[in-house]
Amino acid sequence: MALYDLVIRNGHTVTEIEQKKQDVGIKDGKIIALGENLEEGERDIDATNKLILPGGIDAHCHIEQKSSSGIMTADDFYSGSVSAAFGGTTTLLPFAAQHRGQSLREVVDDYMACAKPKSVIDYGFHLIISDASDAIIGQELPAMIEDGITSFKIYMTYDNLKLNDYEILNVLAAARREQALVMVHAENHEVIRWITEKLLDQGLGDPKYHAIAHASLAEKEATHRAITLAELLDTPMLIVHVSSEAALTEIRRAQERGLKIYGETCPQYLFLTIDDLDKDGMDGAMFCCSPPPRNKENQEIIWEGLIDGSFSVFSSDHAPYRYDSSGKLSAGPKPTFDKIANGVPGLEIRMPLLFSEGVQKGRMDIHRFIDVTSSIPAKTYGLYPRKGTIAIGSDADVAIWDPDKEVEITADALHDNMDYTPYEGMVSKGWPITVISRGRIVVEDEELKVERGSGVYLKRERSEFAKPLEKFVPEMDPKKNFNAKLI
Repeated sequence: MALYDLVIRNGHTVTEIEQKKQDVGIKDGKIIALGENLEEGERDIDATNKLILPGGIDAHCHIEQKSSSGIMTADDFYSGSVSAAFGGTTTLLPFAAQHRGQSLREVVDDYMACAKPKSVIDYGFHLIISDASDAIIGQELPAMIEDGITSFKIYMTYDNLKLNDYEILNVLAAARREQALVMVHAENHEVIRWITEKLLDQGLGDPKYHAIAHASLAEKEATHRAITLAELLDTPMLIVHVSSEAALTEIRRAQERGLKIYGETCPQYLFLTIDDLDKDGMDGAMFCCSPPPRNKENQEIIWEGLIDGSFSVFSSDHAPYRYDSSGKLSAGPKPTFDKIANGVPGLEIRMPLLFSEGVQKGRMDIHRFIDVTSSIPAKTYGLYPRKGTIAIGSDADVAIWDPDKEVEITADALHDNMDYTPYEGMVSKGWPITVISRGRIVVEDEELKVERGSGVYLKRERSEFAKPLEKFVPEMDPKKNFNAKLI
């Protein structure tokens, strides 16, 4: 009997810290050997002139999720996980979205029932908390965290999702006690509402006005406020899908002061601009997401934040709504911008486009690429070193990349359930050609090789990223930003 189930030979393994020409020996879903000239396995793969990278972790995506306005995403856990795998991602962390009045346990059970029979790669969940009642925050949330859902998202906008500052403080206090990570959608709801009303009163309802209503100052103010609330209670926080220089500046200021404030950005802020919303007819609706893409100058600043470490995570924020009456145009053939389903797809192109435009064009080195797409997400969300690296004892989640393969991105070529891609016609140099999850070959020769439901649920640990900076003091200290009696 062979020592290894699978050996990947003659390639260059790359992690967040090193690159080395070596073989990878895999047994029972784990990496058990790294070195040159490993003995033959049950199967060998020749990776000559290829890169062997950790499988990607997409830590922000919306799959088989009904929006707060009742619109279902186009991708279920089968099409979503297949699309992710073809783009080099081997772990998904989508949201289990609570709508007001729902039990967290029931929500998670419902999403688990959707994912278990369909997902072809491994998955976990974040919670979305829209009901911050005492029973939810004091009883159900700690139970969910103990069960391995150690992160959750809250909103500062959207009528049916947003929490007020008082509720946010209660959530932050619970997160601090339970050492869970809080993710925040930071936009000022009332600013957006006010601008929207003024625009619509003037008959300005085209898709391009979505970007005007969701002003960068609304993102800046909410980001500043969220950080202030987190600082009050010394609770770590991650600001998700950051789109603007103004919000990035607030995050950098907090980080410079030593606060545990993290940032995430997404493909739409590196590869799209506000001009994409200004298309003929309703075509701009295909690019409507919140926060929206900004101008070209702002795009370059978001790139800088990803490269210099201000952002620690690069996620897709995949929110797939088809360009028809089931999705973007569910409110009619010519809805005003505030009625357009909000979100863009990006699961499959997340890693290839960043590799092509970042690594291949010299903007970032390959170690930083692995950091933001795999290693830091694993560390942030309690999966490292099981996921996010190539090391003995880690899960054999590996993508073999051909750095010279050029792929034109088209809706027809992608594997999601969408009828368009906002990245149509872009060319990616570098693409994963073989994708392996827990030692199983998932994608090879441009074909899916595993059955639906073969992915497994990941119970996650609490993360170092979620640990507060210091302990509370017994009395109010004017030099501190918190009080033990408040928690």
